[in-house]
Amino acid sequence: MAPPTSTAAAKGFDIVETYNDLLRSDPDLTMPIAAIEALVLLLTHSAASTISETLDLLAKSTAHLKKSIPNPIGLSAGTDLFQRYLITTLQRPGQLGPAGDFKAIRTHLLSNGRLFIRRAKESREKIAAFGRGFIRDGSTVITNGGSRAVASLLRKAADEEGGPSVVRFRVIYVMSSTSKGVDGPSGEEPEGMETVRALRAKGVPVATIPESAVAYALGKADMVIVGAEGVVENGGIVSRMGTYQIGLLAKAIGKPFYVVAESHKFVRLYPLGQYDLPIEQHVIEFKSEEDMAEESQQQASAANTSADGPIELPLCDSVDFTPPHLISALITDSGVLTPSAVSEELIKIWF
Repeated sequence: MAPPTSTAAAKGFDIVETYNDLLRSDPDLTMPIAAIEALVLLLTHSAASTISETLDLLAKSTAHLKKSIPNPIGLSAGTDLFQRYLITTLQRPGQLGPAGDFKAIRTHLLSNGRLFIRRAKESREKIAAFGRGFIRDGSTVITNGGSRAVASLLRKAADEEGGPSVVRFRVIYVMSSTSKGVDGPSGEEPEGMETVRALRAKGVPVATIPESAVAYALGKADMVIVGAEGVVENGGIVSRMGTYQIGLLAKAIGKPFYVVAESHKFVRLYPLGQYDLPIEQHVIEFKSEEDMAEESQQQASAANTSADGPIELPLCDSVDFTPPHLISALITDSGVLTPSAVSEELIKIWF
């Protein structure tokens, strides 16, 4: 991996390590917010004294961060949003104090950046309030992945006034075959098990199924509710591998397919299909015996070489693209949106 070329690196501030530390230290932190928080910390540690230095530092550090993370789609929503906010603020310095007083501008940027982070963290409560009405008494919901926004919505539905799970609903949880499970080398439990335990503790009956049973289980479900790593410009979503397949099956059977996502996950990206995402992942690999032998040799020598190419995404973190025609509605902190309204919402967020 090439070393960063930013001013921050010269001062000993590692934007990539900071970003990863933020995600590790706070399990509830989303990738876009971790990226924004890392950029705010970058400005805090920076000795930049002019607008041009600040913008240059931000651009270089953002590019380095995106290049160093296997799947930068989620964090790109945060870095792009923060950059736009920064540029907009710097274009009207006279409103923040005496013209040319960069110190006042800097103070304003840092204080408002932290305020934005705090509000973004509270967005799940708004989502839960908007989406609570979708889960009706006696309904069965099918979901997948480890979305914290989905978990918040389901817990909200189980915590309505009148005691635990006064709204009697059930959940079918699809457990990913590629997740870091208890059988894997990491020893971690399958993604989503924490939510399963929390719902069961609140009196909500939860069934866990493998991905191969989705079509079978959809006949028992009233709706699908999933999360997203990123909501793209055409109203589609990038999410955990297997989400697209659930969307296709839900459409074929006639079940509503709802996406729960914070507005800070809206990203300026327009994929044309499954293989048009700006990440390196090898879900389908055709190999012969010769290829296997060559790969084994490359892995053996990998420790002695350094690569500057794209970082490959591990299979357990692979994602797919669910196009907008499969999505019934998006439940966000800005309200309930149709997929066609996403581009309009992006314009509001950016301008």
